[in-house]
Amino acid sequence: MGLAVGIDLGTSNSCVACVRGGQVIVCEDNEGRRTQPSVVAFGSRSVVVGHRAKKQILHSPEGTVTSSKRLIGRRFEDAEVQRMKSHSAFGVFRGDNGDARLRVHGKSYAPEEISAHVLSHMKRIAEAQLGETVDRAVITVPAYFNDPQRQATRDAAQIAGLECIRILNEPTAAALAYGYTRSTKKRIVVYDLGGGTFDVSILRVDGDLYEVIATAGDTLLGGDDFDIAASEELIKLFEAQTKQSFADNRTVRLRMREAAELAKIALSEAEEVLIDLPSAWRTVQGVDHSFTYTLDRHTYARWVLPLVQKTLAICEETMKTAKMNMRHIDAVLLVGGMTRYPLVREAAQHLFGRVPDTSVNPDEAIAVGAAIQAHTLTSTDESMAPSVLLDVTSQSLSIRTMGGHCDVLIPNNTPIPTEHSKVFHTAVDQQTEVRIAVYQGEGRQADMNELLGQFVMEVPPMPRGQVRIRVTFSIDADGIVQVRAVDSVHGQEASIRIEARGGMSPEEVKQAHFGSVADQDLVPEK
Repeated sequence: MGLAVGIDLGTSNSCVACVRGGQVIVCEDNEGRRTQPSVVAFGSRSVVVGHRAKKQILHSPEGTVTSSKRLIGRRFEDAEVQRMKSHSAFGVFRGDNGDARLRVHGKSYAPEEISAHVLSHMKRIAEAQLGETVDRAVITVPAYFNDPQRQATRDAAQIAGLECIRILNEPTAAALAYGYTRSTKKRIVVYDLGGGTFDVSILRVDGDLYEVIATAGDTLLGGDDFDIAASEELIKLFEAQTKQSFADNRTVRLRMREAAELAKIALSEAEEVLIDLPSAWRTVQGVDHSFTYTLDRHTYARWVLPLVQKTLAICEETMKTAKMNMRHIDAVLLVGGMTRYPLVREAAQHLFGRVPDTSVNPDEAIAVGAAIQAHTLTSTDESMAPSVLLDVTSQSLSIRTMGGHCDVLIPNNTPIPTEHSKVFHTAVDQQTEVRIAVYQGEGRQADMNELLGQFVMEVPPMPRGQVRIRVTFSIDADGIVQVRAVDSVHGQEASIRIEARGGMSPEEVKQAHFGSVADQDLVPEK
């Protein structure tokens, strides 16, 4: 068998790592770069990924896919999908399964296929550096990803020719990186603000034991949103200068988005930055209009402060869920590229009342933790004590009841494995069957949550309320959900094993498999 690696499949950037001889190696491309943009560019006869693809955004925006992770496992009607549709040069449309799909140069793709190109790219980088075949991986996802999003990530791995041996929550991976080779006993907070998502997890680390106490997050909050917020302000300034509307001008909006991202990076080090776009817009008469603006940290902070405050509110709520206060926390880890920005670091430091720990690289920690877990799952070295991970449910599990309401059986942040039961009764006279519909999410109404699966159970026709049905939810250590229902009259039983699907069907996943054929332009020079 080949090597098992850890892959941080990020919204903006991805990273791959491996453990060798007890040491973690963060893999580099042939130019020494340890992270790769999660960008895929489609040409007429080739596909490129990473740094080369990112250079194509302005030259061929309609053929370059960015931030596709924000679409993976989502329904087309989702608010985030609709927002991406309005901001993206490539097409976003409704798939046959009701999922979000992409259209590039007239050809349709599932988000899983885009992620598969990124995973294949990371696989080839690892193989080029390590000199061995890579065929297995631990792949990380935001802690707040739901089951369809996790399954879609597994599907992307299969398309890329990788066996996904574990889906690992990103904050847990960062905690593994922090605790590796240390003998520590601490309660830590992982504040993870990446390109597309925000997660916060509170963990208890005791040697090789990593116990998640509480987790929460927002899969619609990340560095992309900071760039969008800043670019909208820059567009307003340019519109005031030119007395024109650029609401439908993709070229101007893309240029402002890129300028906002570069300004954010520059402001991480400098107090102010000059944004200079010599030909930001050209009229139909061929007249060029330039845009110049000096952006300082104070102004940028005013533009993005609501987003920072949103992360802090999630942190405070998670602390309440864990029944802790700030004095209980021994260390704060900042993970994700956005935590490099001073405003974010200062806000986290102020909230938790302590200087964040800087012993882990915020861009590489998640891949490092995934590599450690991959090594734990595949190593035959009995001298190394394996890490024990005790996780929790990130979102509540419930069933639909009369009136479309959701009745929660397993609340979020319940330690797993677990089993919970609840008794329900029939709602209609002479009812002959009941439908058990399983949902995931925090909404009170079923249509606000994600339907994971359902089954129909026959019951004896009796007056309403006479037939009582005990519904039992169980979740094993791998997060697999089993639902069982038993009626009180005849003891009849029905059950279902919840196997969440992403947007692609199993047949589509098999047909889309491209293994090592993808990303042909990235073969390293000999």
